[in-house]
Amino acid sequence: MAEVYVPRLAIGLVHYPILDREKKVVATNVTNFDIHDIARASTVFGVERYYIIHPMREQLMFVDRILDHWRVGQGSKFNPSRRTALNPVRTAENFEMALADWGVPDAITVATHARPVPGSKTFSFTELKHQMHVEKKPCFLIFGTGFGMTEEFMKGCSGVLESIRGAPPADYRHLSVRSAVSICLDRLMGPW
Repeated sequence: MAEVYVPRLAIGLVHYPILDREKKVVATNVTNFDIHDIARASTVFGVERYYIIHPMREQLMFVDRILDHWRVGQGSKFNPSRRTALNPVRTAENFEMALADWGVPDAITVATHARPVPGSKTFSFTELKHQMHVEKKPCFLIFGTGFGMTEEFMKGCSGVLESIRGAPPADYRHLSVRSAVSICLDRLMGPW
C-alpha cells in the first residue's frame, strides 16, 4: 500500500490581540473547553502542534496545570485517551514564539475570520488544501477568540481563509471557535 502524505500543519488559538464587542483590543481568557476540544480535533486530523497563545504568564500556567494533570497526573491514569489527545498542545506568549517553536520557517500563515478582511489575500478552502496536499506547503492556521483578531494582525499573515458561511438567507456567522476549528480541519485535512 502506498504511503499517505499528511501535510505539515500547526494551529494557534490567539488570545491577544483580540477585539471585544466594542472593537477594543483586549486579551481574552483561556477556557478549559478550548484546550480539550481543540486538542481532540487536532489529534483526529493529524495536526502537529496546537498552540494556545496568550501574553499573560498566569493564563499559560493555568494551561500547563491542566496539561500536567492529564499527561502525567491522575488524569493520565483515569483517561489515557485524553493524554493522547493533548500531545500536540503547547503554549506560547505570542504568535512569533509559536511559529519559532514549531520550527517550520517556510510555513504559510493563514488567519481565520468570520468575515472577509479587506486588503488581505483570501485563500479558498480548495486552494489552501491544494497547497498543503499537492504542493506540500506547510501551514500554520490561526484562530481567534472574542470577536476576532485585529485586522493588523491578520494582514501580517500570508492570507486569510475564506469564511465559514451560514445557511441562507441569514448567513449567521458566530460559531464557537471549537466548532470553527473542527469544520476547518475537516475541510482541509479530511480524506475527501
